[in-house]
Amino acid sequence: MRVVEVFSLNAKVQSRPDLLLLLSLLLAILLTPALNRVSWSRLVLAAVTFIPIVLSIVRLSQIKRWVWPSVLLALGNAAFVVAGNTFPSSTLTGVRWALLAAFFGLTAAGLFSHLRNSRSVARAQLYTAVNIYLLLGLLWATLYLAIDAFSPGSIQIGSHPADHQTELLYFSLVTLSTIGYGDIVPLSGEARILAALEGVTGVLYIAITVALLVGRFRSEFSD
Repeated sequence: MRVVEVFSLNAKVQSRPDLLLLLSLLLAILLTPALNRVSWSRLVLAAVTFIPIVLSIVRLSQIKRWVWPSVLLALGNAAFVVAGNTFPSSTLTGVRWALLAAFFGLTAAGLFSHLRNSRSVARAQLYTAVNIYLLLGLLWATLYLAIDAFSPGSIQIGSHPADHQTELLYFSLVTLSTIGYGDIVPLSGEARILAALEGVTGVLYIAITVALLVGRFRSEFSD
């Protein structure tokens, strides 16, 4: 009985970092439309967005996957955020979003590698699977923002777009889930290919992850 209790407590402790990362990602996504309006609220949004970045680095350090590259990308992004606010430039803004996209991509790859190599299916693995999915949505959102900064007009957002960051985050999430409402349209070749790749990635990720977790569960159950 005590062994079962110790195992249960250990599983809860192991799942805590993944749960915190999941909550921080959801918080950043939900608060983006509310905070990305005026200068002071955008500072709050930047701080909120920084939380999942820190937690992602902590999680990668726990599984020992590409920690230092993620730290360098996070520091580079922070430097370009400061530079972009000091010297407003579309180029600096584009580089900022590109570095953040690289960070999200690296984190998603590290977490997926850990999920693939895990030997059991517990809450920690389920949280990790959801975290990867949300990170993929943020990855493509930042890629769209980088394209929009380098080449304005590549994505048709509407006649009176109030907030590109919120609109492109929304576009990324509905494209990843293959809902595709059609209210935001990629116009340039690069944006169209990116949107198509995101849709394919969303479908493949769900299929591969479900097969991986089910296979792991069956193996664990048979043992």
